[in-house]
Amino acid sequence: MPDTSVELEPAAAAVLFGDRIGLARRFTAALAQEGELRGLIGPLELPRIWTRHVLNSAIAAPLFHGSVADVGSGAGLPGIVLAISRPDVQWTLIEPMERRTLWLNEQVDALGLDNVTVMRARAEDVGLEFDVVTARAVSALRTLVPITAPLVKDGGELLLLKGQNAAAEIEAAQKVLKKHKVTGVTVELLGEGVLSETTRVVRARVRA
Repeated sequence: MPDTSVELEPAAAAVLFGDRIGLARRFTAALAQEGELRGLIGPLELPRIWTRHVLNSAIAAPLFHGSVADVGSGAGLPGIVLAISRPDVQWTLIEPMERRTLWLNEQVDALGLDNVTVMRARAEDVGLEFDVVTARAVSALRTLVPITAPLVKDGGELLLLKGQNAAAEIEAAQKVLKKHKVTGVTVELLGEGVLSETTRVVRARVRA
């Protein structure tokens, strides 16, 4: 039988969240309790819910500023986690599925996150621009860039949380990156020496 016990909170959590750790604990507990039942996460994610999901998102918090859109926010990873970490940043969580937007709105209300707006929409239909656009585990870069880059203000940033294949995805997306005027593409490795699983962020500028 696979292990489906909930991961104990790693020591790094209190370091990353500081005085916001209470909110992070409440969100993680809610996700652990309801996530599988509501189709937000699979049962095999519970033993790594902090390490692979919450802290994997939180480690990127210092990179964000201004107004941010999280495309395909789903369970609130990274959007809710980052909004907890950065109350000084305005977050718009974009999610097309009704049951997921219901969950996101419930969490925003329960946690008192007045810096978050939940929008039920496809990214292509949003029609707004943001200082930064992020996404995590949505799709390969070549299909993600066409739906995220148009949401970035001229000179703004894409900060896309990716896995170990980030560099290969960049290589495969060269034509798409050029088409959407995405420049200065780099991969930043976050969490070395802090987290047991590092986070890769594809970071780039978007020009109008």
